[in-house]
This record gives sequence, C-alpha cells and structure tokens, in this order.
Amino acid sequence: MGKLEEQNRKRARKENLQRIILRSIATAGILSVGLVAPNVIGAMSKLGLLPKLRQNEYTTSSAVKLVKRGLLKFKDGYYQLTKEGEKILRRWELADYNFKKPKKWDGKWRMIIFDIPEKKRRVRKQISTLFSQAGFYRLQDSVWVYPYDCEDIIGLLKTDFGVGKEILYVIANEIENDKHLRHEFGLNS
Repeated sequence: MGKLEEQNRKRARKENLQRIILRSIATAGILSVGLVAPNVIGAMSKLGLLPKLRQNEYTTSSAVKLVKRGLLKFKDGYYQLTKEGEKILRRWELADYNFKKPKKWDGKWRMIIFDIPEKKRRVRKQISTLFSQAGFYRLQDSVWVYPYDCEDIIGLLKTDFGVGKEILYVIANEIENDKHLRHEFGLNS
C-alpha cells in the first residue's frame, strides 16, 4: 500500500471516529466522559475501525480535538454538542444521506440554482460537493437537477451555510431534451 493510500485510510478513520462521537452525543443530548468511550468504542469495534489496543486513548483524544475545534463543549464532566457541531454533523449526514425515492416519479424536476459570490468560494465548493455526493446531476456550473422532492434538505443547507438568498429551488414540469437526465436517474421515458 502506498504512502498516500495509508494517509487517506488514517484520515478516513479519524473522520469516522469524529462522526461517531458527534452522533453519540447528539443522540444522547449529553454524555459523561465515562460513557463517551464505551459508546464510541462499541460502534467503532463493530465497524472494525479502531485497533484493539489504546481504544480509550483514541476516543478521548478525538473528543478533546472536537472540543478544541468548537464542535463539542465540555462542562462538569459532560460533553455536549455545540451549534457548530450540529451544523457539521448535519453536513456529514447530508453527504451520507440517501434520499427516499417514491415508487413512482411525479414527472417534475427539482432544480437548484445558486449564485454564491467569490468571497464565499469555500462554501460554494462544499455545497457542490454535497450535491454530487447526494446524487444530484450537475446540469451547468451552478445548476443541479434532481427528480425527487428535496426542498427540506435544501432549506437546511440554506440555513447552515448562510446562503438563503443565493440558492433558488425550482420545480419544473419539464426540461428540454431531458432524455439523458431520465437515463442518469433510471427513470422511464
């Protein structure tokens, strides 16, 4: 295995550990220091993501790093999710989110059009990455298409990224020459 592959595996393992810590705390509301490690270690062990030795050390170290990043707060022996931690967790969950597809397509296209200024380039890139990971189709640079209702998720994105005025959600009855889109999403003609 190459050096780059090994670095990518370590980075993925670290991010998975952080996700599980945030999800555990989000689910419980608050968790004591003594409960964070067992909850996270149990989840990580099932996934085979932590080496057997030093599991508590890995978990505690990650939790401390999340506190330093402002994603968790630690008070009176308990960890609690911060507002920023909730935002990051929602972004991670959106990237992993599988939209529920109805049995029958309603024949309408959902278009997401955005015009995010250059000074928010990082946000623009994050949103494009999320759309791509969630299975949206990039029609043009700032125009994405999806065949199913996703208005709630787009509303969350607008709020979390502070781009409510820069993103437009459109429901269209048809898109010219949409045969390639229907094929892309596996829809009947």
